[in-house]
Amino acid sequence: MAYVYLFGAIAAEVLATSLMKSTEGFTRLWPTVWCMAGYAVSLAALSQAVKGVEVGVAYALWSALGTAAIVAIGAAFLGEPITVVKVAGISLIIAGVVTLNLGGTH
Repeated sequence: MAYVYLFGAIAAEVLATSLMKSTEGFTRLWPTVWCMAGYAVSLAALSQAVKGVEVGVAYALWSALGTAAIVAIGAAFLGEPITVVKVAGISLIIAGVVTLNLGGTH
C-alpha cells in the first residue's frame, strides 16, 4: 500500500508542477488554488508512503520520477526542448534511484 501512496504523491506533484506556469507567479486564483492543492495532496500521500518505504528511497523515487515526468510534459505540452544534457541529467537521476534501491536495508 505504501507504493500506492508514493505513486499517488508523484502524480499529484507532477500535476501541481504542471500547473505552476499557469498560475503566472501565483497571480491567477484558480490555477494557484489547484497548484497548491496538488502539492498538499502530494505531501500528504508522501507522508503516508514513508510509513512503509524508507524515506531516502521514497524521496528519491518521488523526486526522480516527478522530474522525468515534468521534463516529458514540458517537451510535449509546453514546447520546451529535450536536449542531450537534459537526457543525461535525467539518466543520472534515475541511475541514482536504482542505486539507492539496490542498496537494500543493510
